Amino acid sequence: MASPGLSILVVSYSDDIRDALVATLKSYDVSAVACSSFCVAEEHALHGLHNGLLVDLPSMVRAKGEEKIVACTLANFYPTLRVKAIGNALIPMAMPGSSKQDRSLNEFLTRSCPTFVPRALRAHRRHAICALTLLVYRGEELRGVTLNISWGGAFIMDTQAERFQAGESVEVRFPRYGGAARAVIRRVVPWGMDDPPGIGVSFQEMDQDLETALAGILKTRREFDRDRLVA
Repeated sequence: MASPGLSILVVSYSDDIRDALVATLKSYDVSAVACSSFCVAEEHALHGLHNGLLVDLPSMVRAKGEEKIVACTLANFYPTLRVKAIGNALIPMAMPGSSKQDRSLNEFLTRSCPTFVPRALRAHRRHAICALTLLVYRGEELRGVTLNISWGGAFIMDTQAERFQAGESVEVRFPRYGGAARAVIRRVVPWGMDDPPGIGVSFQEMDQDLETALAGILKTRREFDRDRLVA
């Protein structure tokens, strides 16, 4: 029996097949989000929390251009089951060169999807850029340096990251560029873990100086810098 509360993105270019996939998931008491294209599924992934991707294999094969890039991005982000609908049966189908997938829909829903921590797809690509920061936190100015920056936020290295709490608001200043952004702490990595210690922040609002600086640093416009795999 599938775990309660699962939400699965369902993608097929065919209305009939998409409806059949959704109906099958409902028979497992699983929430299904029907998507007529991979770009539609990406929008749901950016703004919602889902556990997996169920995709009609012929649709994945037919995907071209931007759709193909998004399809690969989603398939690498979520547990994914590629199937071919034959009547009322869903036959798992692996693509050449793709990673191993579950052997059945039941295995997909009871083993792979429940172990995936639901999280939203990152909207903007991270760039490995080191920039000095001043973090205004509880009235203090704390020195730091970024390990990566994107249009949506940054990871700031801090050896005393335990002092922060996810959900808190901070101001991030970039002295070299003269810009600043209001941000929310989304992730705290304490010292002593395998990963570098620090905090991941998402920008809520940035001033014009920082926006101009990021355009030069990242060498891309915000609307074109999506976090997608290169085809």
